[in-house]
Amino acid sequence: MRHLRVLLPLLVLVGLVAAGCGADNEARDFTRVDADGFAAAIDADAAGVVIDLRTSEEIAVGYIEGASQLDFYESSFESVLEGLDRDTHYLVYCNSGNRSAETLRLMKDLGFTQVTELDGGIQAWNAAGLPTVRP
Repeated sequence: MRHLRVLLPLLVLVGLVAAGCGADNEARDFTRVDADGFAAAIDADAAGVVIDLRTSEEIAVGYIEGASQLDFYESSFESVLEGLDRDTHYLVYCNSGNRSAETLRLMKDLGFTQVTELDGGIQAWNAAGLPTVRP
């Protein structure tokens, strides 16, 4: 009986902490969408920030209009990412989806609240016949 008096409050505390963590995760929105969904997300959120994770050489071939570059391979990549506002909606893409998938995981760990990833990267965007611009 004595153990129950100690164990019961501990179980209640663990339950409250777990419930709080669940509520926090529900407020976060991490989505992977196809090219048409990505284009729609860009159009739907004028305040969203589109980030191209490719190198300058890759971007020279064409990028999504309005995108800012954050080269995944730069040594400063993680520190720049850490400095971004956690509550802004970010729309990220790379060439094929590998770098953006890793960036999405990193942004989750850093506490970002809303990130949309282009599944298949710029290759999927181009395959869908969507427009790009050149620097």
